[in-house]
Amino acid sequence: MENYNLVSIGIFVILIGFILVFFGALSSSSTKDTKVAVGGFIGFIPFGFANDKRIMWVLIALMAFALVFFLVINLFLQARIK
Repeated sequence: MENYNLVSIGIFVILIGFILVFFGALSSSSTKDTKVAVGGFIGFIPFGFANDKRIMWVLIALMAFALVFFLVINLFLQARIK
């Protein structure tokens, strides 16, 4: 039952991402100054790339929050198993 809920949440998040990309493509602006930031994790090491310093700081904050969130969830689940 627990795996079914995680799969449902994962599919829901992916669908929300597709919807956001679709609406972003429909509402394309006339300006050519596009700012992009990409981040993720390789193992426990966060990485990120951006073409704007302000967006990079936002990305760093989001990655730090995600790292802390995953560590807390991991500790919670390990304590629950014992």
